[in-house]
Amino acid sequence: MYYVDLLWNPQDAAGLSRKDRAAGSYRAYVPDELDIALPRISDEAAGAATDALAVLARADERIGAKGGYLNHLLIRSESISSSWIEGNRVTPKKLAIAEVLQQGKSVALDVIANVRATEEAIAELADRQQSITISDIERLQHVIEPSLPAGVRQEQNWVGGSGWSPLRAEFVPPPETEVHRLLENLAEFITATEGNPVVRAALAHAQFETIHPFIDGNGRTGRALIHTVLKRSDALRNILVPISTVFAGDKDSYIDGLTDYRADRSDDWIIGFSRAAEQAASNAVELAQDIAHLDDELLAQLIAFRIDSGLSPAKPRRDAVVLRLLSSLAAEPVLTVDRVAATYGVSTVAAQGALNQLGDAGILSRTKDHKGRLVCWTSDRHLGLVALTERSNRIGGGDTADGKPKQAPPAPDNPAVGRLR
Repeated sequence: MYYVDLLWNPQDAAGLSRKDRAAGSYRAYVPDELDIALPRISDEAAGAATDALAVLARADERIGAKGGYLNHLLIRSESISSSWIEGNRVTPKKLAIAEVLQQGKSVALDVIANVRATEEAIAELADRQQSITISDIERLQHVIEPSLPAGVRQEQNWVGGSGWSPLRAEFVPPPETEVHRLLENLAEFITATEGNPVVRAALAHAQFETIHPFIDGNGRTGRALIHTVLKRSDALRNILVPISTVFAGDKDSYIDGLTDYRADRSDDWIIGFSRAAEQAASNAVELAQDIAHLDDELLAQLIAFRIDSGLSPAKPRRDAVVLRLLSSLAAEPVLTVDRVAATYGVSTVAAQGALNQLGDAGILSRTKDHKGRLVCWTSDRHLGLVALTERSNRIGGGDTADGKPKQAPPAPDNPAVGRLR
């Protein structure tokens, strides 16, 4: 690695403060290209990565192929936390509603873009029969930030600092002239699958954030690429492990870890990344167990309601719309009449009847707009479990009834979700 000394002399200084208008020299950091084979690391770092890989494998096996229903919920969790790291604040419920209605505040819509990008990374880039190219990474970022021109940056950028100037930045990535070369090397590194995939994912993520190849969306794109590496190497076959929910819990440690990487202390970064992966895997398993228990409770609640209402049979037939809806609430916790009708191939009348029944049973909540019009139904208990998982990640996997996280979605109002872990 080396530094490049450059001159800052803004030509268009309109709107800039006096300090930001000031000309001066700054140093841009240029990392070394990555060897395609993984580097030799310390015994401690290797042990941490080996332990993390084992925990990921156990979580993947424990949740199993049925974990497909869980992935969209976990992707939402990952995307919310990725955006929290970058200062955006959105709750699981607001995000899910905005995703279904395709409307809402810009913050929620930005997070939805991250949801789509993460799904795309897993579905397309994780195919190990295909090599990853710069164009693939550019497309991924453009899904996250569609308002920006597609392609890598053609100007200098910087990270952090108290103003709008590289002279006051916390970190200055390589000049734009170096980006294509470094990103091409990184694409080759991500394509490879040899060695411990936790180490490869950690190094790939840190290198991407160091290159900072785009004007915006680097953090979210870089975290989406973590899943690409883990999936391509078969470290995870069934589930997504939302590592960013752990990063969001301790943003300072995350930034410090990237700083370690840039100071040639990769071992420290790998150790921290491995521990985050372990915690995220454990929380994914706990969330899966919570959802399974919740689904059993809601089925019993529906049957009790039908008995009290004189509906027969007490347990709906397997092909009944109401039962099919109930079994898919983890994956689709926000519903509309039109969405149900289209998804299950039934009339809007049948869809309305099923939603009304789940609403009357206390399983779904009715959400209205500012004019009092019903716009959707939500499974607040499923969404509440996501919020609890994110809050738990922020304090190291503990019970948030005892240790309130500094930055996290609010605790759910519905007490039925259980302990505020």
